[in-house]
Amino acid sequence: MKEPTFRTAPAPGAFEPANFRPVNFASDNVTGVAPEIMEAIAEANAPQGAWPYGNDDVTGGLSGRFSELFDTEARVYPVATGTAANALCLSLIAQPFNTVYCLKHGHTYEDEGGAPEFYTNGAKLVPVPAADGKMTAAALEAAIVDVGGGGARLPHVMEAAAVSIAQVNECGTVYSVDEIRDICAVARANGLFVHLDGARFANAVAALGCEPAELTWRAGIDLMSFGATKNGAMAAEAVVLFNDDLEDTLSQRRMRGGHLFSKMRFLSAQLARYIQDGLWLQLAANANAMAERLSAGLAEIDDVTIDYPVDANMIFATIPGDTAERLRDSGFEFYDWGDPDRPNIRLVCAFNTDADDVDRFVEAARR
Repeated sequence: MKEPTFRTAPAPGAFEPANFRPVNFASDNVTGVAPEIMEAIAEANAPQGAWPYGNDDVTGGLSGRFSELFDTEARVYPVATGTAANALCLSLIAQPFNTVYCLKHGHTYEDEGGAPEFYTNGAKLVPVPAADGKMTAAALEAAIVDVGGGGARLPHVMEAAAVSIAQVNECGTVYSVDEIRDICAVARANGLFVHLDGARFANAVAALGCEPAELTWRAGIDLMSFGATKNGAMAAEAVVLFNDDLEDTLSQRRMRGGHLFSKMRFLSAQLARYIQDGLWLQLAANANAMAERLSAGLAEIDDVTIDYPVDANMIFATIPGDTAERLRDSGFEFYDWGDPDRPNIRLVCAFNTDADDVDRFVEAARR
């Protein structure tokens, strides 16, 4: 993946509409903070003498709020990054002599600098073939058989322990309820735990229009990384446990991992406001709608191909190389994702993406 070169104005002679401003579609991480969540942070700043290390009232109420959201008893542990959430989750379900099944192009496998291996003290990540960026139950079953079967206790074979999938995944596609249920059924038949990387979980729930429980514990998910940063928070993620048997050591692991914040209320306030009154789904719905608008516009342009189904807020498109460069010259930013001569680019819409910016991008690409 090529890092973008950011520019603040169009190059001389480039397409330059009136009232130009640069637009960055590289990631939903480039955005600011939703006003509602910024207000919640300010409110958390007002009390004097709030107890530290998660003993404040806001943090204390999170598990109740999330239990209501998921319609089951849920245990919530705030952390600041998705990498920490994923690695902590995997450390609970995989020992150093275990394997974790995931996707080769998944965030856990490619983009976390070995954090899962570090936190598990050496567990092995085993990639499973994907279809449209998604693991299938059949592919998972074949992978388990290939390395000796779930629960194998041979000294020459690492014992299978867990499965990790992402929702939304790294290709921008979304698992259906049935697809997750089928994966979990294979995992359960082989004695494996299932972890869900939910960095963009809100976008998946908004896209499917289902209850959060249907995509998680009711389908067989044991624990998840619940993301908010990409969808309007400043810095707030959470480990959410649906399996009570996994909680024993999480407090200590979070402390050792450096994510027990002294002023935890500032993370917790973001999460509490995020799920209040459906805000998280409202923010995600805008991101998804803008991605649908953007992909529809690009699909009408000759020599542009949309490479994966646009299920949520991410678009992968193949465009001519000179088009990519000219779009950057016009003030648009995005990631390259493929062959430099005919790049596959990634475009990500966010909670505050504006329809005018989407239309300007499509018009610039058409020109």
